[in-house]
Amino acid sequence: MRFLPVNRNALMVELADLDDTLALLASLQRTPVHGVEELVPAAKTILVYFRASATTAAQVVSEIASRKLDARTERSDVLVEIPVHYNGEDLTDVAQILGISEAEVIARHTGSEYTVAFTGFAPGFGYLSGGDPIFNVPRRSSPRTKVPAGSVALAGTFSAVYPQASPGGWQLIGVTETPMWDLSRDLPALLQPGYRVKFVDAATLPAAAPKSATPAAAPTDTSTTNALIVRATGLLTVFQDTGRHGQAGQGVSASGAMDQVALKTANRLIGNASHVAALETVGGGLQLKSRGDNVVAVTGADAPITLTTSQGQRWNVSRYAPIALADGDTLSIAQPVAGARCYVAVRGGFNVAPVLGSCSTDTLAHVGPAALKVGDVLTVQPATHHVVGDTALPPDDLPTLQDDVVLDIEFGPRTDWFTPEAVELLCTQRWQVTPQSNRVGLRIEGEVPLSRTVTAELPSEGTPLGALQVPANGQPVLFLADHPLTGGYPVIACVAPHHLDRAGQIPVGAWLRFNPIRRFAEMAPDNTL
Repeated sequence: MRFLPVNRNALMVELADLDDTLALLASLQRTPVHGVEELVPAAKTILVYFRASATTAAQVVSEIASRKLDARTERSDVLVEIPVHYNGEDLTDVAQILGISEAEVIARHTGSEYTVAFTGFAPGFGYLSGGDPIFNVPRRSSPRTKVPAGSVALAGTFSAVYPQASPGGWQLIGVTETPMWDLSRDLPALLQPGYRVKFVDAATLPAAAPKSATPAAAPTDTSTTNALIVRATGLLTVFQDTGRHGQAGQGVSASGAMDQVALKTANRLIGNASHVAALETVGGGLQLKSRGDNVVAVTGADAPITLTTSQGQRWNVSRYAPIALADGDTLSIAQPVAGARCYVAVRGGFNVAPVLGSCSTDTLAHVGPAALKVGDVLTVQPATHHVVGDTALPPDDLPTLQDDVVLDIEFGPRTDWFTPEAVELLCTQRWQVTPQSNRVGLRIEGEVPLSRTVTAELPSEGTPLGALQVPANGQPVLFLADHPLTGGYPVIACVAPHHLDRAGQIPVGAWLRFNPIRRFAEMAPDNTL
């Protein structure tokens, strides 16, 4: 096995094949390594997150290297049949790549049985191994910004079904109406590791009877509860807390606030525990009207904030300080002049139900509360105590459109897939954030794309927060809070953990530069630790 650097809190184990990967995973799950917090398995790798305060990379490597790979996972007795309408956008291209007809693609895809090797990318996304050996197709040169939910797809030797609409670079051959992810089920993911899967051509099945509608539950009367009423949402406003950690086995990433320090500071200012959910709003435009008396704090981006009373009086209020709202007062956040995201915490916390242990909204996986809309009534929980922090100093180095934003990076795990010129270019060229950026990642463009020495297809592998993944077009994507757990393009470097909050505040249109704090030349010749 090979050990590849990721960042100060993670490393990647590379193995010979899927069988060895699953064997090592079974060993690590059966007898955990001290200090290891989470494992993300993939086709030939396991991404290992460890707690730097409890262990070191060298200790983790030594322990894992001693494990035997003689265990083999057994297939489940569960067989899942998935009806598919074979009308995908890439069906014709796949047939041409394989040198067969579209009808034969369908016949071969439905004529084999698959096994769920592992889950990742998004909740309910199962990587299906096995099947007809003819299926070995490359990903698209540039991933789509939105793949429809239920899309049946191919990449490399794997088949999969996209559980939700999301970005993706797999070849689309069809669509299914069978939900892959449903939180009302005891096991939300339909496809669990080890399950057997059979695809069925929906054209050969009788028409399904229409489903009857489920009556809606009666609404709860909260008209007398203190609340913040949404008058305007801005570009996007969602609930975020410190994240949904420890759910990689379900294919669920952590999500959470893009600027964790800003979230925790907002809570501290009004006496909440630091992990309590707050509102994250991007780009300005949020307006909240207070019902009853409330205390809030606004942190994060440098945006003008105004308070308007029910009588129409208006004045500016400060960021990074408690703000008392009387009944009928309206708080408004304008377009930031520096940074991108503001956080609004309320004393007592919002009355919002956690999903899989967190109130964070994962915009890629569609897990957690829905994004705010005009008219929403955000009820507030009673405060258990009234200890508040003093005012805090706002950050003085928020990213702006006027100055280059510098992010520290650490090379790995796939730096050696790129030419020396590309590695140098990553750190000397300016990169601009494009409008296609969001909570999933910053899509950045440089004048000269990054070129690779290894042009082979990369089997899907774990992708950490802050990864700089480079698709075939050579223009990187910087993965942020709602990034997929796994991806199929090489990661040239990762943003250092201490600059992740800074990355979460970068506005669209800003120019980036990357500063390596661990040079590629400092690694072993084969890029290993």
